[in-house]
Amino acid sequence: MSELAAAVEQLSSLPRSERSEFLENIVVGEFKDVLLMGGDEDFPIDQSYFTLGFTSLRLMEVKANLEKVFGRTISTNVMFNSPTVEKLVEYLADEVLGDLIP
Repeated sequence: MSELAAAVEQLSSLPRSERSEFLENIVVGEFKDVLLMGGDEDFPIDQSYFTLGFTSLRLMEVKANLEKVFGRTISTNVMFNSPTVEKLVEYLADEVLGDLIP
């Protein structure tokens, strides 16, 4: 099973109450991978990507990875205009994956 199929299938099969947390974990995982952070390190979801050391190039890497995971397009504007993981997760849940996270 592909990464896309696995993530989408797992997300859609979860109870509604667990979908946002699952989505947040995927997004945080992608950001941590790009920063080469360990799995047990905390990642502050309410701080700007740029405060955490991200460059535009690294941010586009995360965007591309998330687009592969979910098979959906993510607005570049959202990545820069709402530059926190917290805001990105809200956008993904509402606009990109709304059909999976009602």
